[in-house]
Amino acid sequence: MDIRINSYIPVTKVEGVGTRFAIWVQGCSIRCDDCANKHMWNFNGGNLYKVNDFINIIKSYKDKIEGITFLGGEPLNQIIPVIEICKAVQKFGLSVILFTGYEYENQKDNKNFQELIKYVDILIDGKYERDKTDFSRPWVGSSNQNYYFLSDRYNQSVISEYKNKIEIRINPNNKIVLTGMGNFNELKEIMR
Repeated sequence: MDIRINSYIPVTKVEGVGTRFAIWVQGCSIRCDDCANKHMWNFNGGNLYKVNDFINIIKSYKDKIEGITFLGGEPLNQIIPVIEICKAVQKFGLSVILFTGYEYENQKDNKNFQELIKYVDILIDGKYERDKTDFSRPWVGSSNQNYYFLSDRYNQSVISEYKNKIEIRINPNNKIVLTGMGNFNELKEIMR
């Protein structure tokens, strides 16, 4: 089984609770207005990985991270390989945070979704809505997005414990990569 990944960062402190392995899947059927990741919409972009190979990549970092975070693109568009990865990392003792533009309430009849959430500690749902932009809560960009604590590993206290942050990386080819959550437009203006 394969999974199409746009990119990943093995060790980051801005994509959820603690230090995490962040995974941006490739492909999105939702396509929010003003999406920061439009380059992840195409289902043929990114890189194809064998799920077991990708699990082994994550496993090689397991002593450096608290868990993984799935972002996108849209993780539910590749739900079967995402389930397999979540199931495996839970066995390593790692936590799982998953972002989806789909609403939790609308997925209750989806058998694959019900299987997936067995292995997710925090689910954050709701598409980005420009007219509801709000950076006051961690990891989300608009006020319509919701947190669901699906295990006893975390609770709502993490919402007040964590603040939005941005990490800036410079790739070997001198490309600047910004990750995390915050007002990227404001940051771009400052950098000009």
